[in-house]
Amino acid sequence: MTESLDPFHLALPVYDLAETRKFYGGILGLPEGRSADHWIDYDLFGHQVVMHLMPGKKGERHTNPVDGDNVPVPHFGVVVTMEKWDSLAEKLRSHGVTFVIEPHIRFKGQVGEQATMFFLDPSGNAMEFKAFADRSKLFAK
Repeated sequence: MTESLDPFHLALPVYDLAETRKFYGGILGLPEGRSADHWIDYDLFGHQVVMHLMPGKKGERHTNPVDGDNVPVPHFGVVVTMEKWDSLAEKLRSHGVTFVIEPHIRFKGQVGEQATMFFLDPSGNAMEFKAFADRSKLFAK
């Protein structure tokens, strides 16, 4: 893992910009960047996530089994410090966000041991936030 990562850009469909702003700006506390009538940029821990308005039916969800959990596919998120992960889990709970997979430690005692949680935004986009006690183990086999 490099010391400095280049920011990624991810564009996602959303069904209601007002709800999107409440969730990403209000609950998650992400800074809003540029926006227009049909899209909003957010700073996701230094990465650019753009929410594009796409009215209509929400997509189907698939899951894959990972360490006893049914992980939603597709999903996105960020690897944060354990302190940020704990704080985010408490913030989401305090706002009544429903978890698809409750915050917990997976792969206990293994090289890939990590804290993880999954939840959906108001448009059904699945998010995972994870943390490692030792971030240098992120890609360890």
